Amino acid sequence: MKKLVVLSGSGISAESAIQTFLDMGGLWEQYNITEVASPQAWENNRKLVLDFYNQRRKQLFECIPNSGHLTLAELEKNFDVSIITQNVDDLHERAGSKHVLHLHGELKKVRSTLDPNLIYEMDHWELKEGDVCEKGSQLRPHIVWFGEPVEAITKASEIAATADIFLVIGTSLSVYPAAGLVDFVPEKTPIFIIDPGSPAYNSSSKIKVIKEKATKGMEILKEQLISLA
Repeated sequence: MKKLVVLSGSGISAESAIQTFLDMGGLWEQYNITEVASPQAWENNRKLVLDFYNQRRKQLFECIPNSGHLTLAELEKNFDVSIITQNVDDLHERAGSKHVLHLHGELKKVRSTLDPNLIYEMDHWELKEGDVCEKGSQLRPHIVWFGEPVEAITKASEIAATADIFLVIGTSLSVYPAAGLVDFVPEKTPIFIIDPGSPAYNSSSKIKVIKEKATKGMEILKEQLISLA
């Protein structure tokens, strides 16, 4: 089975009505980054940070995977699929994808502020002040905040280097370090990009761009990919 490596971004989740952060009218239009998504924010206004992620988590519990997520899961019948996602939702997993690496954390998980190895799955949307880990320290969102290292990027680059086919979906390749994963893709590996905007990529004959939203783009690309299996 050929190795299909997928890099997904907020565009695929947007079609499940999950609000994006960077697009026009997205979350950063409503919040100052430093007030809700940084270690300093956590120290200065924990209540605001908790509420911000509680509202995102509540929304996620109400959303379902779309056809783009489902098609990627179906491709596991034809490929060895690994998904590297910039998204913090669990829609890939709920669609049935078995190998998903989250670069920026996971919204439905929380972790200890004392021991980062203590990570817990949430079955409800609200994390409150006073919710503590087994060692007695406050729990925080299991999210990579601005100013924190993206520790999963090393593993992600190793996965990208194994790709027989590389697919970028729902991201314009403008957010680093994730955008740099393309540089780890083997030289002769074909790259497909599904994004309605203008992806930031170097012109190359091996890169094929489908300027559609994720769901429509996957409809177009599915048969092409299967022909390469």
